[in-house]
Amino acid sequence: MPNVYENCPDLQSQHFLLRQTTLADAADLLRVYSDPKAWPLFNSDNCGGDDFHYTDLAKMQAVIDYWGEEYQQQGFVRWSVVHSLTKTSVGTVELFGRHAADFFDDTAILRLDLRSDFEREDVINEIIATYLPYLKVLFKTSKVATKAIPAAKSRRQALGQQGFQPTAEVLLGHDGTAYSDYYVRALK
Repeated sequence: MPNVYENCPDLQSQHFLLRQTTLADAADLLRVYSDPKAWPLFNSDNCGGDDFHYTDLAKMQAVIDYWGEEYQQQGFVRWSVVHSLTKTSVGTVELFGRHAADFFDDTAILRLDLRSDFEREDVINEIIATYLPYLKVLFKTSKVATKAIPAAKSRRQALGQQGFQPTAEVLLGHDGTAYSDYYVRALK
């Protein structure tokens, strides 16, 4: 598989196409990021205070532009989760390889933002299972971690089913802030 920052691969699961986010996704993603049941579950750790709650199209477009800039600078990759039947984006996946002086060194950080009607065990299982075979090659890491707060019950169930274990270790942010509620899995 090529360098993810030179050629971002599309991935296909039974119900979703996972492809790099573009401005064409803005209206669909605004439904995700303005969803009052969804955005409290998003992982905004180490994101400079952004809580990922957006309520207007111009802001959503600006955020997508920023995600594109981060991709160009090899900061992270943001994929849209496109429902195969409706052809609408129902969420995003962000991934990057993290190298730091804490437990989460050599770790692919996975952020999964889903519209609340898709925040279900079956959907989360399907999406995560689609990425797992590629993470080690794409991000050159030995493990993957994702955040799941206590309120994210379906997410926590799905993570357990995918072999993730909760960890008491904290992720240290750029400013030294300690972030918790992470689940970790070794990559094969």
